[in-house]
Amino acid sequence: MKIIISNTSDSPIYQQIKEQIKDAILYGELKEGELLPSIRALANDLRVSVLTTRRVYDELESEGFITTKAGKGSFVAKENLELLLESRRHMVEVKLTEAWNAACSLGISKEELISMMGLLFEEGENE
Repeated sequence: MKIIISNTSDSPIYQQIKEQIKDAILYGELKEGELLPSIRALANDLRVSVLTTRRVYDELESEGFITTKAGKGSFVAKENLELLLESRRHMVEVKLTEAWNAACSLGISKEELISMMGLLFEEGENE
């Protein structure tokens, strides 16, 4: 698992780490039941505070992405299909919102944007 922290990002460090771990789970880079680095090992690797990585793991656990077993470590949680689907939908909604905002700022109408999406679907079907 490769995590890149940007000091120039507006997002706090813990949020950057959390989102990258969550993405790795959602995209299947981290598999169900896979052992994650210990809180201390991850902190050392990323050169951040142990408190930062603890917060990341606590939040990922509360969101259902990982489970922690005392003395054993933290593991990718068994896939909760509903949670996984909702997270994927949210990711698409975010990207569509970005596309809509870009289209509006460039003066592209709703009809033009829908037409563009139609072309993308057609191209995807032909591949």
